Amino acid sequence: MDFSLPPEIDALRLRIRRFVDERLIPLESDRANYDEHDNIAPHVLAEMRKQAKAEGIWALQMPKALGGGGLPRIGMAACYEEMNRSIFGPVVFNSAAPDDGNMMILEKVGTEAQKQRWLMPIIAGAVQSAFAMTEPGGAGSDPSLTYTRAEPVGNDRWRITGRKWFITGAGNAKHFILMARTSDDERKGLTAFLFHADSPGWEIVRRIPIMGPEEHGGHCELVFDGLEIPDEDRLLGIGDGLKVTQMRLGVARLTHCMRWLGLSKRSLEIAMAHVGERQSFGKTLLDRESVQGLIGQAAMEVQIGRLLTMHAAWMLDQGSFARKEVSMAKIVVADALQKSVDTALQLLGARGYSKDTVIEWIYRYARQARLVDGASEVHRMVLANFLRSEGSDFFAWGSAHG
Repeated sequence: MDFSLPPEIDALRLRIRRFVDERLIPLESDRANYDEHDNIAPHVLAEMRKQAKAEGIWALQMPKALGGGGLPRIGMAACYEEMNRSIFGPVVFNSAAPDDGNMMILEKVGTEAQKQRWLMPIIAGAVQSAFAMTEPGGAGSDPSLTYTRAEPVGNDRWRITGRKWFITGAGNAKHFILMARTSDDERKGLTAFLFHADSPGWEIVRRIPIMGPEEHGGHCELVFDGLEIPDEDRLLGIGDGLKVTQMRLGVARLTHCMRWLGLSKRSLEIAMAHVGERQSFGKTLLDRESVQGLIGQAAMEVQIGRLLTMHAAWMLDQGSFARKEVSMAKIVVADALQKSVDTALQLLGARGYSKDTVIEWIYRYARQARLVDGASEVHRMVLANFLRSEGSDFFAWGSAHG
């Protein structure tokens, strides 16, 4: 088993690390670089994106032929981790959710015409996108509970009625992927559609307030009351919506893990710098066994999460769906992020609770990790079902599997 990175990926990882250390982390200490929702201010983002493009570290998950970096999943794991050592990182490199997952699914299943119209502007950073699936009292971890309906209009259009909520980035998005019900079939009842924000027949009724920092465009509630979508803007076939959802969310869950590991490591970096200098009763905090226990436990949990994430990334590169591997990584990394930032806040004391460091920002952000893209309880259920069906093969060594 070889856990070393290919030299070209490691060199790219180090370039990203330097960019983050030299250009992004220094921005975090000045409130003028934040917008009103605790994210990077738009004018600062535009300049940093320009610099990232000039450095050749832009949209690394996309094929080189489309203007990206052409990274395999293992390369994404290493590089995304470095990006999110800054709270501003992923969006600067055009690797933030939901654009990240939307780009990957459009590149994988979109027609050439759809890629030109809907994908290329996202890759270029000219527009934001959103994935409209979650519904009040309906679809969340279980997309089969989709009640928004798409009814045929003539032979070439669909009329959408329904409601979505907690749609990340919707306030700024121009390109949307929408999940809607086209029949009552249990497995083939959903269909995916593409629509533009300027289309009539829908509206954002509110930007939902949340406890943590927000992505650009927030988390919004949408109402559809007659939005009409041409059939040419259907993604894959009628009834393939669940397939689209599964394909998109599988990789997207893992990219969350990649980014969260960067925040976890940054939290421990800040904590280590503090406890290595802070004197208390004649010793530095780092010389105290109780502090060593806290740091050591958090570091171990982060490393376990890194290994699970990289293994799942490798499985995806081998052509596997890696369903159970992604679920394991999602559970463990979400907990590791919570553990590392909570440990850092505890060791920094009042300073960690203040806005003098980014620890309180990461702490507020981290709680969502156990909820988004499938709650941890759902992923544990997935693992239990795999164990029930596979038996001892659940623990098998060897090649990738579906």
